[in-house]
Amino acid sequence: MADCLPFRSTGFFSDLISDYIEEKQNLKPFYNRFPSVDNFKDQLEEKSKSYTKDYRKGLVEVLNSQYAGLSTSEATQSHINSLSENSAFTVTTGHQLNLFTGPLYFLYKIVSTINLAKQLKERYPDSSFVPVYWMASEDHDFEEINFFNFKHKKFQWEKEAEGAVGHLSTSGLEELAKTIEKEFGKSENAEYLKGLFKVAYLEHETLASATQFLANELFGAYGLVILDADDARLKAMFSRHMKNDLLYHTAFRQTEKQAHKLADLGYNIQVNPREINLFYMHDGIRERIVKQDDDYYVLETELRFSEQEILDLVGEHPERFSPNVVMRPLYQEVILPNLAYIGGGGELAYWLELKSFFEAENITFPMLMLRNSVLLYSDKTAGKLKKLDTPVQDLFLTPEALEAKQTRKNSSIEIDFESQKKHLEKQFEDLFDLANKTDHSFYGAVAAQEKKQKNGLDHLEKRLLKAQKLKLKSENERVLKLQRMLFPNQSLQERTFNFSEIYVDYGEKLIPELLEELDPFQFEFLCLELRIYNTKS
Repeated sequence: MADCLPFRSTGFFSDLISDYIEEKQNLKPFYNRFPSVDNFKDQLEEKSKSYTKDYRKGLVEVLNSQYAGLSTSEATQSHINSLSENSAFTVTTGHQLNLFTGPLYFLYKIVSTINLAKQLKERYPDSSFVPVYWMASEDHDFEEINFFNFKHKKFQWEKEAEGAVGHLSTSGLEELAKTIEKEFGKSENAEYLKGLFKVAYLEHETLASATQFLANELFGAYGLVILDADDARLKAMFSRHMKNDLLYHTAFRQTEKQAHKLADLGYNIQVNPREINLFYMHDGIRERIVKQDDDYYVLETELRFSEQEILDLVGEHPERFSPNVVMRPLYQEVILPNLAYIGGGGELAYWLELKSFFEAENITFPMLMLRNSVLLYSDKTAGKLKKLDTPVQDLFLTPEALEAKQTRKNSSIEIDFESQKKHLEKQFEDLFDLANKTDHSFYGAVAAQEKKQKNGLDHLEKRLLKAQKLKLKSENERVLKLQRMLFPNQSLQERTFNFSEIYVDYGEKLIPELLEELDPFQFEFLCLELRIYNTKS
């Protein structure tokens, strides 16, 4: 029960991303290989030559220590163990530590990643493929992650916060848990969600550990491996590249050059690099490092280091250095035997600025995959759309365009004046023949008159459409109401809804259904009908 439409047709994706998935020639210099299942063969061979056995050992040690005390599925533990072998590779997605997973597309990112690993295993059975969720635990934008939406209500964590969000204490979430207890209802699915929130946030001390638990509860059975890269052992593997950034500003020079090339092609630039793309992170702060004259300073503090002092600090305490949005992708590809990054349009847009930076650092550039995007709607909504004779794809139109289309379709009067315009053009053909036999001024007068009369027909058509809109207002409102429900604030559902809003009706079948329906190699927007079973609320 699924329909698809091209990403470009949705109106919600940039020309850059639409051109990328359509494999436009002008973008080929900005990526390594296009993500087809066959192209993974060369990617796999290239990465296997560059990723060292020592890094595998360190990665497995870190993962095992991070999973200590967590209920680990057999599938996840098998994936962690497999990373010791040279034939094992990762495919990775990343996401912020949004409260209760945040927007619905959190699920789609991870489902896309799990399904990609599964399909690669089927295609390349001699290798292992591990789906990884990289927790963005070092971000400091608390306002972006401290809430989620449920049935038109915003559930927000009120807290004064600074520094890396992964370190934040979960204390103070008891009140929000009580609010959720009242608002989610009393169905079996609602009780599960309320219990999941309480265990995640009231029984775990930090936001990072709460998010790890939550993602593991939802996806651990499918072998997902969750990594918190805020770890001194992992950053020690990356210390050479951090020193390069401090000394030579390679990321700045290379990324700025690529960004200018994309801009010259007419694309918007997603991120602008800085000369130094590292934060200093220690004792609850995460602030930018800048260089002035010969010394390095940490903004908003009195910390100051000479060149040798800051290089020594990288060696002694690599955990105090935190990559920004430009450096984080390189960090990921250095510490993981990674083949592909799965992300949204905004993420892929900044990855497309990074290829020459990776080449300068001699690190394999991963394949870039646009995550699945989905519009979920119930069988009840599908029935209403069928009654209105409206395909679900029409809901992607602007409200104005949707109303106009519905009006033209349902009006008993023909609103399209195309035949009248063609008849008018036929009448003017004779006048133009006559004009060609006289002077240029008469020809211009005929052309002006034709344009005037065509404009008059356009005006009449708009007036007729407006009148019919008024006449059919109540009928049109039914479809516009469905559009508002599925596209809140004229935005994609996946950017506003939280998974709980779907789960409370659909229950434990939701994730298996998504795993069944989403294909990471199907670069189209999916509209998926879900059969909702009645539950007591």
